[in-house]
Amino acid sequence: MELKTARLTLLIDPAKKKAFETLCARQDLTPSQVVRRMIRDYLVQHGVEFVPSGLTVETDTADNAS
Repeated sequence: MELKTARLTLLIDPAKKKAFETLCARQDLTPSQVVRRMIRDYLVQHGVEFVPSGLTVETDTADNAS
């Protein structure tokens, strides 16, 4: 899970916003949870690699030993 967050502001039709919030509530999810999941899925779908904030990329020190 990410340790840091950043704000993303977007404009959306009020009727779509209400329908989205209602669907999220029916699924016991927050709109933020769903949007974060959609963004992760979109990045994966397009082959974009990322490291979630708070995580570090670990290197295998055995491969670097001489």
